[in-house]
Amino acid sequence: MTANQKLSGGTGYALERIEIFRDLEPREIERLTQRVNWRNYKANQQIIGHQDASTDVYFMVSGTVRVILFSSAGKEVAFRDIHAGECFGEFAAIDGAPRSANVIALTDVMIGSVSAETFRGILEEFPPVSMAMLTALTGMVRSLSERIYEFSTLAVKNRIHSELLRLARESEREGKSARISPAPTHADIASRISTHREAVTRELNELTKSGLISRDGRTLIITDMDELERLVHDVTGD
Repeated sequence: MTANQKLSGGTGYALERIEIFRDLEPREIERLTQRVNWRNYKANQQIIGHQDASTDVYFMVSGTVRVILFSSAGKEVAFRDIHAGECFGEFAAIDGAPRSANVIALTDVMIGSVSAETFRGILEEFPPVSMAMLTALTGMVRSLSERIYEFSTLAVKNRIHSELLRLARESEREGKSARISPAPTHADIASRISTHREAVTRELNELTKSGLISRDGRTLIITDMDELERLVHDVTGD
């Protein structure tokens, strides 16, 4: 599919996969689809640049992207990964301010986009979408508040445990275990919790020796979710 090509007719149901549109009727989805432009991005391609003046909103149909910032020294700080079914870019569409971070494709992705004006019109026209958007934004604030608390109060190894637990809860469960696939690199985890790769490597080695984690190819296995949750609870109280 080429850049900015619109879906139409029987192929225009990709929006059904987007969480904020989950309560809309099929005919409403079809109407909205006519307003969306679709584009494929390759892995490592930048979709949004920090401080860009663009205001489009993007809907993730497939793949994964990462929200990141870079320090003046080039250090990467990862805020979150965005997966199929989610959206991004809504901040600039709502307040008109420059983009707050970079968004980079981690995998090949298919994304729909609408202008800020169209997005605001959708929110006004469809109250269920507005409520879903408010719920998503509230969840984002809660998650970021939790991470700020962890950065301010927890030791590095405890932040690693918390990040692994977050990733595991988003992953496939098999009884007491969870499979995180593909496994995050040590550098990925370090950028998420504001530390260096060597510290992550040391702690993951310790968790491997204790039997709490293991590897299966490109998959990281948490062997005992109850134990990981206990480790996090003991230092956070959550």
